[in-house]
Amino acid sequence: MKFRVRGGKALRGEANISGAKNAATKMMIASLLTDEECVLNNFPKIGDIEITEELLSVFGSDIIHEGDSLRIRTEKIENFQALTLSRRNRIPILAFGPLLARVGRVEVPFLGGDKIGARPVNLHIEALQKLGARIEVRDHTYYAEALEGLHGAEIHLSFPSVGATENTLLAAVLASGKTIITGAAVEPEIMELIKMLQKMGAIIEMGVDRKIFIEGVKKLHGVTHEVITDRNEVVSFACLAAATNGDIFAKGARQDTLINFLNAFRRVGGEYEVKEEGIRFFRAKELIGTEIMTAPHPGFMTDWQQPFVALLTQAKGRSVMHETIYEDRFHYADDLIAMGAKIEIKTECPKGEECHYSGKGFRHVAVIEGPTNLIAVETTVRDLRSGMVNLIAALIAEGESVISGVEEIDRGYAEIDGRLRVLGAEIVREK
Repeated sequence: MKFRVRGGKALRGEANISGAKNAATKMMIASLLTDEECVLNNFPKIGDIEITEELLSVFGSDIIHEGDSLRIRTEKIENFQALTLSRRNRIPILAFGPLLARVGRVEVPFLGGDKIGARPVNLHIEALQKLGARIEVRDHTYYAEALEGLHGAEIHLSFPSVGATENTLLAAVLASGKTIITGAAVEPEIMELIKMLQKMGAIIEMGVDRKIFIEGVKKLHGVTHEVITDRNEVVSFACLAAATNGDIFAKGARQDTLINFLNAFRRVGGEYEVKEEGIRFFRAKELIGTEIMTAPHPGFMTDWQQPFVALLTQAKGRSVMHETIYEDRFHYADDLIAMGAKIEIKTECPKGEECHYSGKGFRHVAVIEGPTNLIAVETTVRDLRSGMVNLIAALIAEGESVISGVEEIDRGYAEIDGRLRVLGAEIVREK
């Protein structure tokens, strides 16, 4: 599948923001914790949902789509093994807690997902082991067993990993006793997962300094919950508005999930107007270079740096993007360079901003000189987030670009080509 894109037009109009991929898939897994029906509203129609549906179907879930709602019921766990899936993402390992609670064992494939460097699961495994699980790393799968159930424990995460925090939450809510997570991730999507679990009957308290307290209960019940809108989509549309000198209203965007992005957007020359139903994004003045360092929430999110770098190719002067979450997330820069961008990827941290990758030789700092007139080329999508770079750059560039492998973009952006056409983009999907 490919996109044929003719760029160089200012994009204007209203973009409806979908439910967040990073919330919806985790809530689907949470539904495994009960034998009652769970209903998820504002549900996105994206590729990663299909992968998660396949996993849940293997376990015995009945899944029904009704408009923008999803109904899931797993009355009985029919199978604890999901050894082969048609595609892979990072979701299967999150099934450990629910299946250990309900049937005492589970086996899932190794991690997949975006190609952005190592995806260590040591934090997941260590947390589950402290909760009483016995875990084996087999040839192509992880196997976990807790035939006598899980128990509460003190879990310290050396890094505020989103996945490890979610895995510990999902395992601890039905474990006997109390669990304390220190060093937890506190992203908005995690807060939404906690809200959903509370509504299902869980006892979860938020402490200061990234602490979460969970008191295990014996049973959870069904729930109706609305999926939070996708802040990564909002950022992509905002960067498109400023980069093309357009004006886009992101319907459903929430200011409280975007605080640090909004500050960076304004510094670079973008502007925004917060309204009751969303946020309007536009260019206020000439775009100017800036320096940004990614960090765990509430910092500048690692998933925001790719569309922002595409925007920075249109900013006057020198910009620096310092990636501190993943060690290998700038491969997409080669595509931008092929389109005329002036980008240098470095291994050294900027002075005064040394991070845990300092001195280790990882290419984790991008220096961008702009503005540059991007030219149309043919590219192939490397992964979901860098795929949006290909798309944003093609919409900025003069001429017709061809982007292959857009199935990766479909994993996280529902009907993106149709929504872009509403904004005036010239984009055609081809097989």
